Amino acid sequence: MCGIIGVVSRHPVNQLLYDGLLLLQHRGQDAAGIATGYGSQFRLHKGSGLVRDVFRTRNMRDLPGGSGIAHVRYPTAGSSNDSEEAQPFYVNAPFGIMLAHNGNLTNSAQLTEEMFRRDRRHINTASDSEVLLNVFANELQAAAVGVSLDPQTIFKAVSGVHRRVRGAYAVVAEIAGYGVVGFRDPFGIRPLCLGVAETDRGTEYLIASESVALEGLGFRLLRDIAPGEAVFIDVDHRMHAQQCAPNPTLNPCMFEYVYFARPDSVLDGVSVYAARLKMGETLAERIASELPHGEIDVVMPIPDTSRPSAMQLAMMLGLNYREGFIKNRYVGRTFIMPGQAVRKKSVRQKLNAMSVEFKGKNVLLVDDSIVRGTTSQEIVQMARDSGANKVFFASAAPPVRFPNVYGIDMPTRSELIAHGRSDDEIRRAIGADALVYQQVADLTRAVSDLNPALKRFESSCFDGCYVTGDITADYLNLLESERERGGPPSEDGRGRNQLNLQLSTMAD
Repeated sequence: MCGIIGVVSRHPVNQLLYDGLLLLQHRGQDAAGIATGYGSQFRLHKGSGLVRDVFRTRNMRDLPGGSGIAHVRYPTAGSSNDSEEAQPFYVNAPFGIMLAHNGNLTNSAQLTEEMFRRDRRHINTASDSEVLLNVFANELQAAAVGVSLDPQTIFKAVSGVHRRVRGAYAVVAEIAGYGVVGFRDPFGIRPLCLGVAETDRGTEYLIASESVALEGLGFRLLRDIAPGEAVFIDVDHRMHAQQCAPNPTLNPCMFEYVYFARPDSVLDGVSVYAARLKMGETLAERIASELPHGEIDVVMPIPDTSRPSAMQLAMMLGLNYREGFIKNRYVGRTFIMPGQAVRKKSVRQKLNAMSVEFKGKNVLLVDDSIVRGTTSQEIVQMARDSGANKVFFASAAPPVRFPNVYGIDMPTRSELIAHGRSDDEIRRAIGADALVYQQVADLTRAVSDLNPALKRFESSCFDGCYVTGDITADYLNLLESERERGGPPSEDGRGRNQLNLQLSTMAD
C-alpha cells in the first residue's frame, strides 16, 4: 500500500507535493520521492525513510517546475528497504516518463520476461512499479505516430496497459513536455481521486490516493477516477478523460475503509469516518447477541483507527467509553512494519496502558482488525498487567483468513492467526476472555449503505474471493511455500522474478 500524487499547477509544485506526501504519510513510511517537470526535463529526489527525513531544503531547491508526481512507499512482502526501489521510476524512451504506483501486479514476472525478450526493455529492480512503467512506455511507443503525442494516443497506451497487466494499480505518471496522466485498474481496487483549484492564475488539477490530500492542499474534490479510466492534464492545464477498459467494474479494497485510509478521506463516495461508525453499529449488534451485557464495564479503542467504531459501539450499547491506551505518535503504524519481531517490539513502544482505567474492570477492547495476532496478544497482556479483571476483544473487521495479493502485506496463510483456527482458538491464542468478530455481510452492509452504488468489494483477505479472477490455489500455495522456505524472495531480485514467473504461468 502506497500513496501517490500528481499535479499540474500554475505555481512551483515542490512544496505542494511535499505537503501532500505528509498528508499521505500514513500510507507508507518506508520511502518517499518527488519528481518535477521543468520544461522538457525532470528533476528527481527520493530515498528511504519518512518524508521529513528524505527531503532537506537543498533537495527542495533542486525540484523546480509547475508539474510533478510524488510517492510514499509501504513495502509489501518480499520488498527490500533499498532506496533504489523508492519511487518515482524513470525511463527516457520513447518520450521520457516518470511513474509512481500504488498496488501490486500479479503477473509482474511474466511481464518482465516479455519486456526483455519481446520489447527489448530491461528491468533493473525487483519492483513491479518499474515493470508497470516499462509496459506503459512500450504501449506509448506502439501507439504514437511520429514524435508527438496527443490525448488519444495516451489513452490508447493506457488501454494497452489494461490488456497486459493483471492485479491492482493506481498510477500517476508525467510525460516530459506533455503533462500528467493518472489511471486506475479496471477493477478499481486501489483508490484514486481528482481535485481542482481555481487560483489567481487559472485552474489547477491534482490527482491523489485520498481526498484528504486534495482538501489539505486547497483543492476541491471533483470526483473519483473510475475503474479503467485515464485522466490526462496537459501542460496548458486542460483536462482530458476517457474510459480505457472494455468492461470495468468497481471493487474497492475493503481494507481501505477498515484500516488504511485516513478517517477524514472520502473514497468512492463513502466517508471513511462514517463507514467506521457504521462498523461500530453492526459490531454492537453482534456483541449484544454474544456477550452478557452486564459483564462489560467499559469500552476502549486500540488507537487510532478503531476509535470511531469503539465510540459508536459504546453509544449503541449504553456503555462507558474510555481511552485506556495512550499512543506514542512518534512510532509508526505497527501493521505496516515489516517483520513479526519488529511489530511485537513496537507495540509497547507505541502504546502505554493507564492502570487507573483498567484496574478491577471488565474491559472490552475494540480494534480495527486482527491480522497476525501479534499486536492483539501484546495488548491483551498489557490490559491484564494494568489490573483488568476480564479482557474482552472485538474486531471491527471479520477474521483475516486469506492472503492478500493486491498490495497489502498479508502474503501467506501461515502468518494469519485466523487461518485454520476457530474463533475460540484465536481467542485463546491472543489470551482474551471473549472474542467477537464482525461478519463479512455486516461489514459490506456498513460500507454499501453509505453508497448504494457500491455493489462489490475486494474483500479477499476475509472471504477468499479474488476479483481479478487470475489467482489460483496453486499460485497461493507456491507463494507460501517459497516464502516459508527461503524468506522474502525479492531480497535477491532474481529469486523473486523466478518465483513470480512460475506463479504467472500457473495463473494463465
